[in-house]
Amino acid sequence: MLLQSLALVYLLVAATFAVPAQEKRVHHHADLSDHAHNDAHDFQYDHEAFLGKEEAKTFDQLTPEESKDRLAKIVDRIDTDKDGFINHAELHYWIKHRQRRYIEENVNKHWRDYDKNEDDKIAWGEYKNTTYGFYLDEEFDDVEDKATYKSMLTRDERRFKTADRDGDGIATREEFTAFLHPEEFDYMKDLVVQETIEDIDKNGDGKISLNEYIGDMYTPEEGESEPEWVQTEKKHFTDFRDANKDGYMDFGEVAQWILPGEVDHADNEAKHLIHETDSNKDGLVTLSEMLDKLDFIKISTITDYGAMKDDGHDEL
Repeated sequence: MLLQSLALVYLLVAATFAVPAQEKRVHHHADLSDHAHNDAHDFQYDHEAFLGKEEAKTFDQLTPEESKDRLAKIVDRIDTDKDGFINHAELHYWIKHRQRRYIEENVNKHWRDYDKNEDDKIAWGEYKNTTYGFYLDEEFDDVEDKATYKSMLTRDERRFKTADRDGDGIATREEFTAFLHPEEFDYMKDLVVQETIEDIDKNGDGKISLNEYIGDMYTPEEGESEPEWVQTEKKHFTDFRDANKDGYMDFGEVAQWILPGEVDHADNEAKHLIHETDSNKDGLVTLSEMLDKLDFIKISTITDYGAMKDDGHDEL
């Protein structure tokens, strides 16, 4: 699955608010994890998929006894039929719930920042002025990299207008969700592909070369030998990404790369977690089996411990 994309962060040094649309490239499902999913070596992805990204940090600070107690509460929440076992359907539902909750909380946070007149809508002017207001007054003259800031504004406006389906210049909550999380909406997917190409295509020819593809992921240090994973990515580019073998990834090939059909990432993650924790291979997971793999569970999205209240209540 494509969760190997790197975060692309732009900082507005003196601005009151960062630009939500530029927080990271959107060609991956941010609801799980920004970490690459490497079954053999990297468990951080599973940690964040089970727990939730911010909550995973909280869980890392718990004592072993606190971890066991929190895990028992979460297993009880996932086990909706209360038969003492977690099956694939229950785990899949839980991970999808965590995805939806991440998006909802993220939108709510930004909504409060940008709905200045509290009319439960966000106009383009409200967003633009809150994000860029100080710099707009100066026409970005006080910014060291003036071209970058102008480009960010242009990109934000394009994304806002694309999300604004009725074209009235005002985003409803659903339209603003599409603005912040375009990868979740079918009508935004061409924009996701376009932004991805623009991020990686350094020479501006509208397509991605092998060097641009690798350069987006890896910059060698002086004297450093090329890691094995870079060789693997080069082979993937040649064998799979560049379908027509012309040496580049065009719009269609990038779309196939970052939006490969109806891939259910939550389904894949549920299968992976069961595979890793189901010690007797009966297709079901018990609390005891999870406790046996506590170190693994500590690095997974299903354990959204930080969101679990002390009284065990959590909005579903």
